Parts: sequence; structure tokens; C-alpha cells
Amino acid sequence: MAGPAMAAADTPAATLAVTAAAERLRVAMIDPTPAALGALVADDLSYGHSGGKVDTKASFIADLMDGKSDFVTLVITDQTVKVVGDTAVVRHTLTADTNDAGKPGKVAIKVLGVWQRQADGAWRLLARQAVRPPV
Repeated sequence: MAGPAMAAADTPAATLAVTAAAERLRVAMIDPTPAALGALVADDLSYGHSGGKVDTKASFIADLMDGKSDFVTLVITDQTVKVVGDTAVVRHTLTADTNDAGKPGKVAIKVLGVWQRQADGAWRLLARQAVRPPV
């Protein structure tokens, strides 16, 4: 079935747009504002942490704003982006220095993100799941 979703195939422009949105989210997670975060995540966000917690858009933004989640540094490596229609699958390794609720820590996880091109044309994070890599 051909339709609008089929027109948004895995083109270099679509891949670059998703990559840019993912980078804006990385930056916003280090220096969060409700406006920046809200523009980058979908209203129906399902954000899974490596420890099992699942956030909504509201709880994801609130935790970053009140310091429950606090990224001092956040480095993305080994990123791949695959665009299929109006959906993109982004995989990467995330390493970070954190200060969650005032407690310094380090994190190293593998992340799967599902981005969606929404009605306004913007790419937003719809779902995310992190896992701890085997030791």
C-alpha cells in the first residue's frame, strides 16, 4: 500500500534529520528545559530505563527538571539510524556521568530508540528502551 509513510523512505535527508533530533535530545538531557524536551519527545512517549522503570513524557521531563535524573556528561557512540517510512530505529551506546538526586554515578548502557515523524513534520522520540550490556 503506497501512501505518505512510503514516501518518507530511508533517504539521506531523513537520516540526517533523525540524527540531528537525537543530538538535540542528548544536549537537552544535559541542560534540560521543558520547552526543549517537550519539542523532542512524543506526547505518547514510553521511556524505558535499564533498571525497569518506564517514564511517560510528563515523568521523563519532570525527573530531568527536578534533578532525579541529572546528566553531567552524556556521550553517544556506535550510533545507527534506520528510517522506515515515518519511523526511525536508532541504536547506540550511551555512557554518562550522572548526579541523580545529588548522588554521583556512572552509566554505560545500550539504547534502542524509536523516533516518529509526526503530523507537523518533526521527528520525536516515541519509545526508548535501555539495557545494561553483559559484563
